[in-house]
Amino acid sequence: MRSSIVPAPIASLPWQVILPLTALVLFGSSVLYSAAAGNMGAYADSHLIRYGVFLTMALIMSRFPQDLVKFSAYPIYIAVLLLLILVETLGAIGGGSQRWLDLGFIVLQPSEFMKPAIVLVLARFYSTLPANLVGSWRALVPAGGLIGFPMLLVLLQPDLGTALAIAFGGVVIMFLAGLPFRWFATAGAAGLVIAPIAYFFGLHDYQRRRVTTFLDPESDPLGAGYHITQSKIAIGSGGLTGKGFGQGSQSHLNYLPEPHTDFVFATMAEEWGLLGGLFVLAIFAIILRWGMGVANRAPDRFSRLLAAGMTVTIFFYIAINLMMVMGLAPVVGIPLPFMSHGGSSMLTNMLCIGTLMMIDRWNRTSGSRSLSS
Repeated sequence: MRSSIVPAPIASLPWQVILPLTALVLFGSSVLYSAAAGNMGAYADSHLIRYGVFLTMALIMSRFPQDLVKFSAYPIYIAVLLLLILVETLGAIGGGSQRWLDLGFIVLQPSEFMKPAIVLVLARFYSTLPANLVGSWRALVPAGGLIGFPMLLVLLQPDLGTALAIAFGGVVIMFLAGLPFRWFATAGAAGLVIAPIAYFFGLHDYQRRRVTTFLDPESDPLGAGYHITQSKIAIGSGGLTGKGFGQGSQSHLNYLPEPHTDFVFATMAEEWGLLGGLFVLAIFAIILRWGMGVANRAPDRFSRLLAAGMTVTIFFYIAINLMMVMGLAPVVGIPLPFMSHGGSSMLTNMLCIGTLMMIDRWNRTSGSRSLSS
């Protein structure tokens, strides 16, 4: 009955993710409206406009054929790598970091694009690697180079959070591709040995302060620990139902730093309380469950790795931001997907959603062919 009323192109859209995603963006816009003291033009308007534009982009992406995506994997990776190199030579400096390219009509943060690009290129690499080579150095060394070079460029900006996100996405793809578990265990043990050395000799002073602040934020509540302390106060003061829409004192009285970007969840929790937080977590669970379902239904190795990698990339954003605002991880400047104000992060996450929509269509097309045959 529904198919006879709703046009087929509209009915075939992945409403199971579009509807919860739209609900989350609308809720996020209300939080941004409140964070700006009732001013739609400050953050909320641009947040909604970006979502509309990027959702359209994602729906267009969903029509791409698999052969085109496979062919484009390495060119896309190389293009983003060149943008990262341009950042080092021509990039705009802001907040002590050199991360942006000002093209006049738009300001880009190329390191954000590398998060989905590394997933795409590794999915392509492992989809063409013969199964008998998965346990050899040919499965490890080239992939390590593909991950390591952009990580180095991002660390030079410096941007530790994004570098870790690139590494996380890449390592997950390597794990899902079937590389021997002992390699990951060995790398983990080596990381524990290298971590103290990296802390004293590899990190900048402000990055070391973030680590010590994470371990003991109360040691400097008005200095390095200020962000985490105020975030905890905002979340805790919300209680079960919150103080009420527009009544958040921490953000409105400028106690909470970055209430519209990195700490938007704390802004929301103060006004909407535990119930608001559970709503946000439930929406994220629906989106991530849908993404992993797309990966499980994928008909081939390339599609499975690509879908799982894109889902994990979104998960990384969510997990690190929520842990950060609750004091369970150092402050690394990772925004909350679909709620934080910011064009680059919204674009990156919508690229992941668009890729998942695309693979979902491949799954349905493959299923239709199987039934017809």
